[in-house]
Amino acid sequence: MTFTPPLGADSEVGTLRTVMLHRPGDELRRLTPRNNDQLLFDGLPWVDRARDEHDAFAQLLTDRGVEVLLLGDLLTETLERSGAARVQGVSAAVDPRRLGHVLARDLATYLRGLPAPQLATVLMAGMTFDELPVADDSGVSLVRRMHHGADFVIEPLPNLLFTRDSSFWIQKRVAITSLALRARSRETSLTDLIYAFHPRFLGVRRAYESHTAPVEGGDVLLLAPGVVAVGVGERTTPAGAEALARSLFDDELAHTVLVVPIAQERASMHLDTVCTMVDTDAVVMYPIIQDTLSAFTIRREDSGVSIVGASPFLDAAADAMGIGKLRVIDTGLDNVTAEREQWDDGNNTLALAPGVVVAYERNVETNARLEASGIEVLRISGSELGSGRGGPRCMSCPVSRDPLA
Repeated sequence: MTFTPPLGADSEVGTLRTVMLHRPGDELRRLTPRNNDQLLFDGLPWVDRARDEHDAFAQLLTDRGVEVLLLGDLLTETLERSGAARVQGVSAAVDPRRLGHVLARDLATYLRGLPAPQLATVLMAGMTFDELPVADDSGVSLVRRMHHGADFVIEPLPNLLFTRDSSFWIQKRVAITSLALRARSRETSLTDLIYAFHPRFLGVRRAYESHTAPVEGGDVLLLAPGVVAVGVGERTTPAGAEALARSLFDDELAHTVLVVPIAQERASMHLDTVCTMVDTDAVVMYPIIQDTLSAFTIRREDSGVSIVGASPFLDAAADAMGIGKLRVIDTGLDNVTAEREQWDDGNNTLALAPGVVVAYERNVETNARLEASGIEVLRISGSELGSGRGGPRCMSCPVSRDPLA
């Protein structure tokens, strides 16, 4: 009998049992210099190499005893089993405000009749006007007549690779996030379908879901059981962080939330691009961040909610975690060297257990410092995966970790 790990996570570093990844595919092949400005993927990757690198990443996790769930497989299985999932998935992808009533109606009817694997591919990789199945002989769709054939009638989702952003688990519940940028907003609709209708997740309760106040999973760190840090910047807003905190308090999933302002030097910056946990009492950070990162501390009180700060992040985190001091492993990189080592993925590590992390092999200095501090580093190639400006943590949504509590 196969053992199925219980769902949920209460930390960043508890032993990883199950993870959701997305193997890159046709959604990346559709990127061109002309359309990439709208799709917001940083660079045009060599897709076959990216797939090979991702396969090696997934195999490393499997070899370490981690169950790997692929988003594309889960989506296909969901669409095979649920008519409601089909309807909702098509409705999220076909926008009458952009396509017009006639084209939207005909396209939705066609998509709902597709076999599940083909529908899943369209929902992830999109569709062009040239790929529309039926000719518009009557000429009643002005939208169709005025678009070029290579334009997208359904846009692809090249950032699906970063499964951390659209959902995260806290204790035994899943939080469905609200992605800030229009080019990524539909990613959560697919994640939502999987968690709502796939047999593996039936009965799972939601920790948070918002369609108004943006929160992205890359900004959320589970520092310790009951302690959550939330980065606030361009992607996660103060309103989103506050709404998340109050939701976690109401459901008794956390007692303290640290809200961390992040300077938006790059549009893609999340909290996990400047700070990642590598052990129960240790983080990896860039030296230029350590003395400047601050946090507002939100606590659940008997009388309601209290907010104090801002105070130095490292002090606030250690206090909330109930430890004397948070151990900091700095990358040793100055600004110039950091740029050369892809500074926004150099410390974007994925912990497989306390003191064991996955990192890109190219981050030589950072990896050496982690190992000198007693952290085991499992290296993977990221020459093409890293073109999206994300590391192993960005590419993985832990579904099951052993509890630390």
